[in-house]
Amino acid sequence: MKVLVAQLDPIIGDFSGNIQKIIHALAHAQKEKADVVLFPELAVCGYPPEDLVLHDHFVTSCEETLQKIIPHTKGLMVLVGLVRRNLAHGEKALLNSAAIIQDGKIVGFHDKALLPTYDVFDERRYFEPGTEFKTWVWKGKKIGVLICEDIWQHAGYVGDTRYACDPVLEYQKLKIDLLLNLSASPYQYQKSDIRVKVCQKAAKTLKCPVILCAQVGANDQLVFDGYSVYINEKAELCQLAKGFEADLMMVDLNSKSCMLSFKYDAIGDLYHALVLGTRDYFQKQNFTKAILGVSGGIDSALTACIAVEALGKENVYALAMPSKFNSPSSLKDAQVLVKNLGIELDVVHIDGIYETYLKTLTPFFQGKPLDITEENIQSRIRGMILMALSNKLGYLLISTGNKSELAMGYCTLYGDMAGGLGVIADVSKTQVYMLSRWINREKEIIPQSTIDKPPSAELRPDQRDTDTLPDYAIVDAVLQAYVEDLMTPEEIVNKYSFPLELVLDLIHRIHASEYKRRQSAPGIRVTKKAFRVGRRYPIVQKWM
Repeated sequence: MKVLVAQLDPIIGDFSGNIQKIIHALAHAQKEKADVVLFPELAVCGYPPEDLVLHDHFVTSCEETLQKIIPHTKGLMVLVGLVRRNLAHGEKALLNSAAIIQDGKIVGFHDKALLPTYDVFDERRYFEPGTEFKTWVWKGKKIGVLICEDIWQHAGYVGDTRYACDPVLEYQKLKIDLLLNLSASPYQYQKSDIRVKVCQKAAKTLKCPVILCAQVGANDQLVFDGYSVYINEKAELCQLAKGFEADLMMVDLNSKSCMLSFKYDAIGDLYHALVLGTRDYFQKQNFTKAILGVSGGIDSALTACIAVEALGKENVYALAMPSKFNSPSSLKDAQVLVKNLGIELDVVHIDGIYETYLKTLTPFFQGKPLDITEENIQSRIRGMILMALSNKLGYLLISTGNKSELAMGYCTLYGDMAGGLGVIADVSKTQVYMLSRWINREKEIIPQSTIDKPPSAELRPDQRDTDTLPDYAIVDAVLQAYVEDLMTPEEIVNKYSFPLELVLDLIHRIHASEYKRRQSAPGIRVTKKAFRVGRRYPIVQKWM
């Protein structure tokens, strides 16, 4: 038996575009004499559709699109994911389903049994869980079907739920010959091999091959990295689809398969995830060009590199906006960077505008010392200039703030936080340096002086980030421990030997800055716990 694993990049709600990708894969399957075609979860409408499924016409479009797929399935068994109506009794009116089509006929559906409602997932908001586990016979093989989360609990990787059943064990009772999984599993830094381990655990239990088809591409803040998986009956990894791009992987269950080891470059994959997240965010909204401010600092340098890789150098426009507080070397570093990248750079000096603001505000500021107010005015001038050019030229402004700054509130509302996409908003300062060195691994693109110099917002004389914050290594350790791993202050102190007062201060800053992050641009999610998407804390609270 030959199984075509159709790892697609759908656009949410683009029924005409998604069906063309599906039909193309079916034609390829027939040409290559495949027996089965496996698509990702909700491939018909794209994942996650969120509240679009509450619109009746959206669900109707899913069901109508399925009917258009059927004529293209001659001689094939096809498994394709969609939203459909729940015609039986239950709390919810919808089901997250896999349609099972055999040789031009729908023979049934598998309804997703385990509905994740944690982190970035909210499926119980919409769907009724499936309760039946059927087998589907095709070409003499007894096939089981699961959808994404259905396979995860069995491997012990679901720590946020206690589901009532284990679908893998349900299929163990039915003694199947092959398990197929339709998946839409978001990317997460340093976790690319988890799906392999999940499938291997299922294969060990079922003693049969397991094939998982993953979605690829980015939808809003989520990135789907692909890497569809084929595990044989010995729980050996035999095939792996491409990462971060669409792929049609043919699996021949009759051939003698050889073992693979999944070796991936964690920092390289992080870079590719950010590039894919940026590219799809632009292309799926029909944006073509980006504008950003480049300061000569490492954050804007990294963001510019990602934008060029995602959009092409001809579609990235950079603006340097120095003031009297910027060192000459910062502008020089920005100029070297854009030359290395081959992108356009204009320079706007903001001192005159800044002095006009101060003169206008002098009557109101009389008798008050200089403070962060005057610093933030500079940032807001830059944000205003960038947004004006964005509006006038039709370029989407991308912001350059990193996760560490957003965590600490070391950013300016309506200033450097302005923009339509936060490219590195889920990337810590430590990772910013790692990514920058990775980009420079073969030749210098980001000036070495940019990497070497101490971080500074350059909003007052001789300013350094460490004037206000601890070293970023400390900030990032606490950030990961508290935000991603949910450790208590005492546990963080025990792990890192940091002073308790320091840890409590950093945690306080994280919560005190929640109101800022709520107003920030959507950011590409690449860690276990990103701000905004998948993390919900009240702005007004007294517990923390």
